[in-house]
Amino acid sequence: MMIDGLGALQLAFAALVVFGAFIVRGMTGFGAGMVAIPLLVFVMPIRTAVPVVSVLVFVLFLFLMFRDWEHVVREELKRLVPAALLGVVAGALLFATLASALLLQLLALFIMGYAVYSVAVHYFGLPEVSCSERWAYPAGFIGGLVDTIFGGGGGTPVVIYMHLRRVGRAEFRATVAALWFVEMVARILGYAVAGLYTGDALLLCVILLPLVWAGTRVGERIGNRISQAAFTRLVAALLFFTGTTLLLK
Repeated sequence: MMIDGLGALQLAFAALVVFGAFIVRGMTGFGAGMVAIPLLVFVMPIRTAVPVVSVLVFVLFLFLMFRDWEHVVREELKRLVPAALLGVVAGALLFATLASALLLQLLALFIMGYAVYSVAVHYFGLPEVSCSERWAYPAGFIGGLVDTIFGGGGGTPVVIYMHLRRVGRAEFRATVAALWFVEMVARILGYAVAGLYTGDALLLCVILLPLVWAGTRVGERIGNRISQAAFTRLVAALLFFTGTTLLLK
């Protein structure tokens, strides 16, 4: 039986990728799309991989948003959401019109840049300065744009913005989860309007969904046992290797 053109081995590979990506998400609180998308495009079109992973991440964020709603910083959310939604619209238009080959090249370069960024943040830290609330608008817009095109990774400018606003850890996690939940709703609607959710794509979401929970649970347990430095180097190396491979594909 073929699901969206995937044979048994390809489906097994996709399941392993999703499981590993959500292990990363469980360990770090982000990165599922950044790990899953570039690997899934080896066995399925990017216009299948991005919408499918979006649904998987959406289900997880739905749980996180309700669990942590009391910690959400409402004022920051009010500024970030409109800008992020505008970014989603712009990203959806680009996603529907750009050639697949160009999307893959842009994705590869973005991933390699993100890998370098993650190492730089860990070893050099973010600037110890503050910023005004006006920076929420470009941060939210860029985040929504990048997330929609690449299926993840757009949280980076939002993370930087929230850090510079000196938002506490619990409030940070709750606010970005709520933001990404709203953004994910808009992205999924955009993908649906574009006709990207076929019956096979939805069936693939259902098959892979249990691996979201399994990977997240495993990731949370592993995250308590290894150093952050070792994990950061591992993820950065994986992302950089994947980006290089895609660039040469």
